[in-house]
Amino acid sequence: MILPIRAFGDPVLRKVARNIDQDYPELNTLIQNMYETMEDANGIGLAAPQVGLDIRLFCIDVSPLADDEDYADIAEELKGFKKVFINAKMLEESGSEWKFNEGCLSIPDIREDIKRKETIVIEYFDENFVKHTETFSDIRARVIQHEYDHIEGILFTDHLSSLKKKLVKGKLSKIMHGDVNVNYKMRFPK
Repeated sequence: MILPIRAFGDPVLRKVARNIDQDYPELNTLIQNMYETMEDANGIGLAAPQVGLDIRLFCIDVSPLADDEDYADIAEELKGFKKVFINAKMLEESGSEWKFNEGCLSIPDIREDIKRKETIVIEYFDENFVKHTETFSDIRARVIQHEYDHIEGILFTDHLSSLKKKLVKGKLSKIMHGDVNVNYKMRFPK
C-alpha cells in the first residue's frame, strides 16, 4: 500500500524517533509499504517519520543509481543495495566533507548542495532483527546519513547556511501550505 508522505512542517518530521522491538505491530507490512511508497515517488530512501511514524526505521534502495554513469565505478556495489535500518545508531562519521546536491520527498522541488563526511560506521538491526555494525562510503553513506537525520528530527535544509535558509524560506512555506505539484501521495500539515 502506498502511504502519504508527510510534507515539510509536519511535527513528526521534527521528533527524535523512538526505538522499536521485534514485536512492533505489522513491521513486515510497514516495511513493504515503505518500499512501495518510496518506489512510487521515485525515491532512494524513506524514513518512518516521513510516513507519520516516530520510530527509528528507514529503508534505502540505491540500485536505480547503478545505471547512472556518475556511479559507473561502483555500479556493481549499488546493484541490489536495498537495506532496512531499525534502531540505527551512528557510531562514526569520518573523512573529508563533500558536497552533493540533495533533495527530499518531504521537501519537493528544493535541491541544495549539502556537505557530509565521506565514510560512516553505523550500528542497526535489519528487518529480521539481526544486529549489524557496518562501514559505508560513497553515495550509500550519503543516503544513509540523510535518512538517519530523519530519525533524529533533522531535515537536509537544516544543514544550509543562514543565507541559503533565507533563500528557500518562501518555497518551504509553499510546501507547508500544500502549494506544490507532486506526482505522489502527500499529506500536508493542517
